[in-house]
Amino acid sequence: MQQPVSEVKIVMSDPTALGVFGLSMVTFVAASAKLGWTSGVTYIIPWALFLGSIAQIWASMVDFKKNNYFGSIVLGAYGLFWIAVAMHWAMSLGWFGAIGDKADPKQFAFACIGYFIFSLFIMVAAFEANKVFAAILVLINVLLPSLALSMLGVNPPLFGTLAAYSELGIALLGFYATGAIFLNNFFGRTVLSLGAPLGLIRKGPAVVPAPLVKAAA
Repeated sequence: MQQPVSEVKIVMSDPTALGVFGLSMVTFVAASAKLGWTSGVTYIIPWALFLGSIAQIWASMVDFKKNNYFGSIVLGAYGLFWIAVAMHWAMSLGWFGAIGDKADPKQFAFACIGYFIFSLFIMVAAFEANKVFAAILVLINVLLPSLALSMLGVNPPLFGTLAAYSELGIALLGFYATGAIFLNNFFGRTVLSLGAPLGLIRKGPAVVPAPLVKAAA
């Protein structure tokens, strides 16, 4: 007699609020230095590692399990970004030994340009998620090239100021999004609106890469 097969399914809660909170906290603390409210980056590093990095990466891993494509890719990508930023700051402070003339900090500018290119694609999808996420991505796409141009010596006063205020805007919008997602999920209804998607691009069925199609066949 064949034994009945039972399936155990582990249900995980939506981690988006935690991931967005991590982004909000690290950008808020980092913006305080850019705006001159605080100085130095030493005490920003813990926030970059634990909130900017670990919180977002953990949320990304949960989203992968929940098949949330947008959240898993976006939170994972920006979580890894903040690990790299924290390492950059730690190395510049000599935590891993003297670097002398072996390092060129302008390489960080090219990293920002690379993330800016990636973030342009994310922004297109964010407009079809909700308006708050869309606004955050617009500001990210102001922050990244502004940081790059400032580090490359292109009008640092202008682009440094743009970077500071765009980062502050990311943090404040992120705090609102965190609160809205948390309350909406907790109460099971819309308490705070994130704004409807623009609806400019219609989503179709998921596209399976060609190698996977061949493997499945």
